[in-house]
Amino acid sequence: MTTPSSAVERPRAAWLPGVAAAAGAAVVAWLLHLAIPAVPVLTASVLLGIVVAQIRPARRWLDGVLAPGLALSARRLLRVGVVLLGLKLSLVDVASLGGVTIAAIVGILVSTFAVTWALGRWARLPGDQPLLLAAGFSICGASAIGAMSAVTRDRGKDAATPVALVTLCGTAAIVVLPVVGRAVGLTDVEFGAWTGASVHDVGQVVATAQTAGATALAIAVVVKLTRVVMLAPVVAITSAVVRRGGGDAGSRPPLVPLFVLGFLAAVVVRTLVDLPESVVTGADTVQTALLALALVGLGTGVRLERLARTGGRAVLVGLGSWLFIAVLSLVVVRMLPLGA
Repeated sequence: MTTPSSAVERPRAAWLPGVAAAAGAAVVAWLLHLAIPAVPVLTASVLLGIVVAQIRPARRWLDGVLAPGLALSARRLLRVGVVLLGLKLSLVDVASLGGVTIAAIVGILVSTFAVTWALGRWARLPGDQPLLLAAGFSICGASAIGAMSAVTRDRGKDAATPVALVTLCGTAAIVVLPVVGRAVGLTDVEFGAWTGASVHDVGQVVATAQTAGATALAIAVVVKLTRVVMLAPVVAITSAVVRRGGGDAGSRPPLVPLFVLGFLAAVVVRTLVDLPESVVTGADTVQTALLALALVGLGTGVRLERLARTGGRAVLVGLGSWLFIAVLSLVVVRMLPLGA
């Protein structure tokens, strides 16, 4: 006979199997990264989630007992990971790029966001897909899609296709950009800036830029994290627009989501406080682990056969956005005073 206390405990523990499954998949992704360093942990995590979701017998578990935990990973754990991402960002490092370079990076981001959103609307993509694709391709990949989906009306229901597209395009960039960079004669500094300005996920930026050495990697990370800083204002503005759109008061997101405030607070702490290296390293490890679990959860929502049937327009929008940001950022980087 079920006791009242066990009846209460069971719903509370409903998320455990899904979170445990996501953690196991994240460990596999980490092992894959160790075996093939060119594959970032977060990219491997979302790809693994996508692969598992295509196994039909597994879907009974993904859509059943594992669903609560996978949903929690893809939403709440992702938001905590985004907060900790702020500890990677020092505004001093961003300022070291100079006003012209910062303005150029912001211009590339805003242009890509606007063009991708317009392409998505023109292609009549459903729901929030145009907005989520715009965030993913212009800011920081699947992490930005997850953060943005938290403040949209559909609260993540349209995230699967954008996550799949931004992951596939970002993974392709690891192979394509070094080839193009050598072909057009980019210096190490220029290649690093181009990578940071055009590749989506932080891990993908590292995997791409390191092919040109330490100098390229250093500039790529700073440029990329400058784009990540823009996640907070973009999400806050989107939240304000959604609230203005009306709807039930209970369904509207807060004006500035709590995790965005946490992200900004983490940036301020990293900028003003000389944190011990062990704290920064530990926070980075936790942040990577949380985002890995979140991206496994997001990946399990992708159904490629559904994408093949109805996602042709989304694929074209994603490819168009990827080409736009790659070409625009390459042109801008060649014009910037980055040095040899």
